[in-house]
Amino acid sequence: MAVKEFKFKGMSLEQLKQLSLEEFAKLLPSRQRRTFKRGLKETHLNLIKTVKEWKDPTKPIRTHVRDMIVIPEFVGKRFAIHNGKDWNNIEIRPEMLGHFLGEFAYTRKLVKHSGPGIGATRGTKFIAVK
Repeated sequence: MAVKEFKFKGMSLEQLKQLSLEEFAKLLPSRQRRTFKRGLKETHLNLIKTVKEWKDPTKPIRTHVRDMIVIPEFVGKRFAIHNGKDWNNIEIRPEMLGHFLGEFAYTRKLVKHSGPGIGATRGTKFIAVK
């Protein structure tokens, strides 16, 4: 069985990597297009520069920039995205193009409730606590 080649809006990953940021922005949804149209912040530009200069593929690139949009240069790189408490290690895949980095590092934990405590139900009303 042949592996299906990744396409983003009909373009392969190699074609996307050859596009400029302005040309790539035209392929994105409106919220991301607007971000590129208004111009990237200095923190975004510093992150792009860091990714281009990154030498060690085994170490993740640590970043607090959760509102950076995943661009083709990020594909295949490893990021450690800060969620406010910890660093979440993520490897960027082609399917993540156009999403924000923060979407892959949740800031809230899922709540997992245990069973009811003593006195919470009628059956536990008469159990001695001591």
